[in-house]
Amino acid sequence: MPSTRAEAHEEEFLRLDEFLCFVLYSAHRAVTNAYRPLLDEFGLTYPQYLVLVALYENGRSSVKGLGATLNLDYGTLTPLLKRLEANGLVLRRRRTDDERQVTVSLTEEGAALRRRAASLVPALDEIMGLAGAEMEQLKTLLRTLTANIAARA
Repeated sequence: MPSTRAEAHEEEFLRLDEFLCFVLYSAHRAVTNAYRPLLDEFGLTYPQYLVLVALYENGRSSVKGLGATLNLDYGTLTPLLKRLEANGLVLRRRRTDDERQVTVSLTEEGAALRRRAASLVPALDEIMGLAGAEMEQLKTLLRTLTANIAARA
């Protein structure tokens, strides 16, 4: 039994690895670190890879649309797009009907990278070591968590 009120209060605190936010943070870092050597072969960072995957999935997109898809703000997304453009993977163009809006599309080189990078997902799935059903269950839970938090924010 705790001898002081302060000790009793300290016992109420969870250990670090019991905090869901820390477990999520650790998992995020582990996945990102696992991607790093695989993406280095393509000269990409993980956020740049996500931009390309969003473009593969949706085709030409506005910067605003990409930001919404990736949950990135304009200040974070713009440098990623500039770097991808400098590397010849995407084109950014101002719309002629509204110069405030910029559209982003893949170059031929960016589209070709999709085929070369197809091995990334299976390689990461193997590293993660989860069975198919476990992976689907985890994704479902994380999507639910994200939606619940977004609905309350």
